[in-house]
Amino acid sequence: MSIQPVILAGGTGSRLWPLSRELYPKQVIKLTGDLSLLQTTLQRVSELPDVLPPIIVVGEEHRFLTKTQVEEMGSFAEYTILLEPLRRNTAPAICGAALYARKHTGRDPVLLVLPADHLITEKEAFAEAVDRAVRLAGQGELATFGIVPDHPETGYGYIARGDGNRVASFVEKPDLATAKRYLAEGSYLWNSGMFAFGVDSLLEEMKTHAPEIVEAMDEAVERGSVDGVFFRFDKKAMIESPSDSIDYALMEKTDRAAVVQADIGWSDIGSWKALWEVSAKDERGNVTTGDVLLEDVENSLVRAEGTLVAAVGLRDTMVIETADAVFVAPMDRSQDVKKIVNRLKREKRNEFHIHKTVYRPWGSYTTLELQDRFQIKRITVNPGAKLSLQMHHHRHEHWVVVSGTAKVVNGRETILLHEDESTYISAGTRHRLENPGVIPLELIEVQIGSYLGEDDIVRYDDEYGRGA
Repeated sequence: MSIQPVILAGGTGSRLWPLSRELYPKQVIKLTGDLSLLQTTLQRVSELPDVLPPIIVVGEEHRFLTKTQVEEMGSFAEYTILLEPLRRNTAPAICGAALYARKHTGRDPVLLVLPADHLITEKEAFAEAVDRAVRLAGQGELATFGIVPDHPETGYGYIARGDGNRVASFVEKPDLATAKRYLAEGSYLWNSGMFAFGVDSLLEEMKTHAPEIVEAMDEAVERGSVDGVFFRFDKKAMIESPSDSIDYALMEKTDRAAVVQADIGWSDIGSWKALWEVSAKDERGNVTTGDVLLEDVENSLVRAEGTLVAAVGLRDTMVIETADAVFVAPMDRSQDVKKIVNRLKREKRNEFHIHKTVYRPWGSYTTLELQDRFQIKRITVNPGAKLSLQMHHHRHEHWVVVSGTAKVVNGRETILLHEDESTYISAGTRHRLENPGVIPLELIEVQIGSYLGEDDIVRYDDEYGRGA
């Protein structure tokens, strides 16, 4: 049977703060090598037999970053990115993908549902597990992948195995004593959040156990819109869908749940400790990234993103440095980063939402300094890319080209700027920046004004379909 990959890439990975942020989530970060977790997921599915162009489900705010990473891979000539206008958990996302696949492929393929942010090191074992799951799905079963545990883990849900491939029950995250008992008994598997099921089988069971979700998502697909590789679910319809996980909405209720035992080198990299566990270590058990100097340090994770990080005398500690935040904690308290993230959200601090470097469909910008009435940014525009034709009410901008060539619309003028040339754009003036060259355009932007927020923008024309 044909395999329809459905990659769920809508999460934020807040347990890996400060590296993972709401607008730069875990799945697009290069945590374990030269590829992001999303890219390694796509690479795995590209190597499976009889695989259809992938469907990737993301939030609207991550659409261009996701598109860029898919195209960097070059593994698929065709693909579709389904855009969620709001978060409604995994059941609506999977149901919407199934309805979209049935409508646009006209077939009943096996959906292979994979989170975008998992690490799987044993590719052959993964392919074998997928083959077994696809066979079960072809028989009308709803297959889930159960990971063979190698230690008592309190951060995962568990699957209790019944006779043969049957699921006896799904179990919530246990305490340590219960997790140790599960490991000793040998009949419990970690719940991976990966699934395989035929489109028709899935939708039949969803109509029985979660009809409100099917009704809402059917309408969201029917009233959705195509924009190149993007397909937007209709927002008004999707608002009506309950927000449930696929486990709660379906898998815990159906009598067609089957489990495939999988020993595939799996980790959801759900914490800094989990990343330390799966990473290559030096002779003293340390994992380091970036410009790091260690003296008398053992069993620690030290990551430097932008500056030198030096540590002395640490044991079982993690130190994560980014341009605007540093997180330090004992390794066994890595899950407590969520307490910091929750405080940042309550206090409405930008460190929860964005990095100093923000990625846009045309390139990126990095905030170098921000004060009450001025801001300095470094802007990078990709070759051939252009920003929207826009205007600001409250700020003036001064652009200085560092390298490359800039084509600038400034009011009624269109000018070319080269290295060490500049232009000034007053508030209320329509303007546009474009890179007509074959190398990245780098420039420094100085903003001056009474209000410097990113929402002070009126767009008149945009290559990427963004509104004001």
